[in-house]
Amino acid sequence: MEDLNTTIDPSCLQEPPLAIDVINQLDMFGTVLYSILTFMATVSLLVYLEECVYVFKKVPSPKRMTVIWVNGAAPVIATMSCLGMWIPRSTMFTDMTSNSYFAVVVYKFLKMMIEEVGGDEAFLRRSADKTLRISTGPCCCCCPCLPHAPITRRTLFLLKLGSLQYAILKTVLSIFSIVLWSNGNFDLSDLEITGAAIWINPFIGVLTITALWPVAIMFMHLRTTLRTLKIIPKYAMYQLVLVLSQLQASIISILALDGSIACSPPFSSIARGALISQQLMIVEMFIVTLVNRLLYRRTYEPLDLDKHENDNAQNDKMILTTTAGPEVI
Repeated sequence: MEDLNTTIDPSCLQEPPLAIDVINQLDMFGTVLYSILTFMATVSLLVYLEECVYVFKKVPSPKRMTVIWVNGAAPVIATMSCLGMWIPRSTMFTDMTSNSYFAVVVYKFLKMMIEEVGGDEAFLRRSADKTLRISTGPCCCCCPCLPHAPITRRTLFLLKLGSLQYAILKTVLSIFSIVLWSNGNFDLSDLEITGAAIWINPFIGVLTITALWPVAIMFMHLRTTLRTLKIIPKYAMYQLVLVLSQLQASIISILALDGSIACSPPFSSIARGALISQQLMIVEMFIVTLVNRLLYRRTYEPLDLDKHENDNAQNDKMILTTTAGPEVI
């Protein structure tokens, strides 16, 4: 049998390059690309800061901070991706920062929907005789036979706790992962049973699904009530950021670990996969930031739920009358 000797570029086996190495290897196309992406990330951050000023002036507390947190998901991810693009060896820190911030946004989005109807007490008072449909994604969308849950103070607490645990545990596990990485014990490419990543990442996945479920339950319950506040496109943007920042990044990372993304000196396969993910994220989050500005920049006035409920009652009455048909004399 004839041995086949293959030559592998040493840079494909090295750590991500230093920032100065990235700058030195940029050609004309690379310089233009990096400049455009940096401009997009900067604009995203400036648009967000301008939106923060607007919200501070127009929105009362405590809704003010909730709106600012939710609205900041896209620009924060774009900014962190830009830093990771220029400084490849900081990718571990920038990704952990983005993921930890979005973990808080999951809880804040649930809280924002409750605050839009007047807060906990107003929500419980107006929903005392209603129930929550828990057969929804991402956990139980295939189980329509599940019973509806009554809306009580305990139920609301459990919904909040389900999302809050992700914000807390994700941040704690991110810090723990960085500590292990600094000691050489955390490596995403290490898929052995003895590696830390093979245990931490699936556990974070379970926490993510557990946190998204309460938000979906609350959205399904309030989507009609908050339709005039554009809650459906807001929820769509929240879901889009989730898919892009979590699922898309995970797919690219798996392709890089598998070797499907070729090495391109001075970037190894894994480093080049992270670079592609960051560049895509900057463009996507830039677009999401502009869309969110249109959705959240509005007049924040108290929602007239009594009028909304009366309109729904009138609509239901008209539907029943139409279904019954004309009265026979």
